[in-house]
Amino acid sequence: MSVRKSFDAQLSELSTSLIRMGSIAVQAIEDAIRAFKTQDPQLARQVIEGDRRVDDMEREIERHCLTLLLRQQPVARDLRTVSTALKMITDIERIGDAAADIAEISRHINGEIPQLLSLIDEMAAEARGMVVDAVDAFVRVDTAKAEAVIARDDIVDNAFNEVKTRMVEVLHQDSSMVDVAIDYLMIAKYLERLGDHAVNICEWTEFSKTGIHNTGR
Repeated sequence: MSVRKSFDAQLSELSTSLIRMGSIAVQAIEDAIRAFKTQDPQLARQVIEGDRRVDDMEREIERHCLTLLLRQQPVARDLRTVSTALKMITDIERIGDAAADIAEISRHINGEIPQLLSLIDEMAAEARGMVVDAVDAFVRVDTAKAEAVIARDDIVDNAFNEVKTRMVEVLHQDSSMVDVAIDYLMIAKYLERLGDHAVNICEWTEFSKTGIHNTGR
């Protein structure tokens, strides 16, 4: 096998690992939200304990990337691809952390605010979708899809603001729900961060193709 074919095969393996890591993180998001909605402590515990899988994959992919950099000494776009993967796994690992944090909060929620459940559920679905599409955009080096994901961050941000607005209304009606409201707000904040991590992945995807890293949009 030629050096080029060998390197391409290793890049393909890297993409497969990233997809797997992303899938695990996305499943963690889904399970954490389900644990929150159903107040299932066992499922929440599974999410928290399962976060180690994402951490392990981060270390495994990091070693893979560093091996490629040291042995293959890639240049130009190949170098950007490997460098981007190193940046991307940090965001995916933090996505896993956010899911674990949501699960941890759900274990201690004592009460329910029905007016906010559907809104947080919609916010979670959008944030999850952004993460899925961000990983796919990276694997396909699809900058158009990356741009579309970045644009969707406003949807998640607006949903977070709506959660805050409705929460104030709820507390005006029933101040005894303040502890539950704080837990809900924390979960919404973690979901908002998921959107931010998806944006980060997309920005690095654009960098891997163009060599330009745009931030702060």
